[in-house]
Amino acid sequence: MQSGTSGTAGRGPRGPRRWNLRPGGLLRDGAASSPVLRLCVRLVRRPLLPAVRLWRRNIQLRVVAATLLISLAVVLALGFVVIAQVSKGLLDAKEEAAQSQAAGGFAVAQEKANAPATVDGPDATDNKVGRDASTWMNSLVKQLASGGQTAFEVVALGAGTGEQALPGVQGVKGARASGNVDPTASVPLGLRRAVNHATGAFKTFSEIRYTSGDGKKEPEPALVIGKRLSDINGDPYDLYYLFPLTQEEESLNLIKVTIVTAGLFVVVLLCGIAWLVVRQVVTPVRMAAGIAERLSAGRLQERMKVTGEDDIARLGEAFNKMAQNLQNKIQQLEELSRMQRRFVSDVSHELRTPLTTVRMAADVIHDARVDFDPITARSAELLAGQLDRFESLLADLLEISRFDAGAAALEAEPIDLRDVVRRVIDGAEPLAEHKGTRIRVLGDTQPVIAEADARRVERVLRNLVVNAVEHGEGRDVVVRLASAGGAVAVAVRDYGVGLKPGEATRVFNRFWRADPARARTTGGTGLGLSIAVEDARLHGGWLQAWGEPGGGSQFRLTLPRTADEPLRGSPIPLEPEDSRANRARAAADAAGSTADRTPADNGGRSPIPPRSPVAGAMPVPADPTALPGNGARVVSRPAEQAQQEDRADGR
Repeated sequence: MQSGTSGTAGRGPRGPRRWNLRPGGLLRDGAASSPVLRLCVRLVRRPLLPAVRLWRRNIQLRVVAATLLISLAVVLALGFVVIAQVSKGLLDAKEEAAQSQAAGGFAVAQEKANAPATVDGPDATDNKVGRDASTWMNSLVKQLASGGQTAFEVVALGAGTGEQALPGVQGVKGARASGNVDPTASVPLGLRRAVNHATGAFKTFSEIRYTSGDGKKEPEPALVIGKRLSDINGDPYDLYYLFPLTQEEESLNLIKVTIVTAGLFVVVLLCGIAWLVVRQVVTPVRMAAGIAERLSAGRLQERMKVTGEDDIARLGEAFNKMAQNLQNKIQQLEELSRMQRRFVSDVSHELRTPLTTVRMAADVIHDARVDFDPITARSAELLAGQLDRFESLLADLLEISRFDAGAAALEAEPIDLRDVVRRVIDGAEPLAEHKGTRIRVLGDTQPVIAEADARRVERVLRNLVVNAVEHGEGRDVVVRLASAGGAVAVAVRDYGVGLKPGEATRVFNRFWRADPARARTTGGTGLGLSIAVEDARLHGGWLQAWGEPGGGSQFRLTLPRTADEPLRGSPIPLEPEDSRANRARAAADAAGSTADRTPADNGGRSPIPPRSPVAGAMPVPADPTALPGNGARVVSRPAEQAQQEDRADGR
């Protein structure tokens, strides 16, 4: 029967069933999509979530529960052992006493059967003369049972009673019993067979069943001992002693109740002790956790209350000392940072006046360079170029100082990122033509609307596009736009030197270069990406980088559609489809196919996907490498303030 189902278990008519191991249970594919099933799973999980959360967060509850389970298991095991030993001891004692008493009764019965016949005397009732075997048996059962005083009952059965009579055996007919005992129902058939087929005494455990009598009693457990004897005529019969085990059962029940009561008391006591002990340890830990949370929130003056001299007290003292040192160090760092920011801001502002003077003089010299000799004319050109770079660096330093001081404001309004991208590409076209680079735009067929500061977004994209053109080695630069859910994204992809492992996060550091020996041909200051990432954070968005050596890089700007809306994902994957890893996976998936999926040679230019791979895509889970925003709120600048800042920046 089993072989008929083992080979087909888990298989349907079209092959093996696929089991879904998603949360909520083992569900076959398709079943989990049922709204009714999802509703049932949700209804079952909802009341359990608070208990699961409490279990995961409360170590005191877990310790007490573990103590309860372990102590309960120990008490149960100990109770079973004690009850088994006591039960065995009671039964052994009862069995030993019963065998001794039954042996004496068997000896008395056989002695009376073998006694010589008499006609007078006080024992005339036991004489063989004038009596038949049946009358003698009735008298024997009554005499033997009278000595028990309800400690046992006596049953006499004729040889072969309960089974086919032995041929040639006459003996005592019928059954006799004392105390309204049902003889045939009280003596098991197996014991009767053992007594009929062998010599000696046999025993077994059974129940004593009573006839109707004066009031029918309930059956009670008993030890039955039987033996084959001979009556006054020498015919065989079976004599049984039935010893009730009521007292032993009552004693055992009393012991069980005592053990259960004591066990429950011990379990409750152990749980209470565990709760008190764990509370003494957990309370300081909880206090330390609360103070640590307040410290992390900036309340550096919080300290633990220390009492005693034990390990917990030493832990509290060490925690307080650590908090004090941390507060001192943070105050020192804040003071140093404040001094640095003030120094940068003061220097940047103080340099503007002499820089303006130098600029005016340099412009006069630069305009008159045609009258100079070639060396002096070249020096005038270099002076003008370096002054331009100096002014850019000074403007970037001023912008960085605003971010460091927390004074940067966001002028957010609904904008179409396609217009921003077009302006950036138009501005980068001269550099792209000089480098022999084509700039392609994908995903611009539909509006990409977001609440953002157009000036800051344009500055971010200008940095990304110019860097991609400069480091693209003359290959194509792809700008991709996409929107999905509550996020919009712009990705800039180049196919140049790329980034080494670990450089994707360092690229946003101030004044960092992947190749220190590489010249800044476009006059960059080294602060562009640092300012760009601050602009992204000010929007509550992400600016992330991906790259591989020799395979180019991709920078992705992700912004929320509406201001102050938290980001949960980006509509454009950070790693592009044409990366080496993705191409290797695609090649492995297409193994065995005869179609040649290798891109055709386009004159040294990298292949460009024909369409955006994220069109209509749903939001993906937040990228673990994302740089989350700093939660800055949108602050509108008055027009006068904006004009003043623009004039201060030299715009």
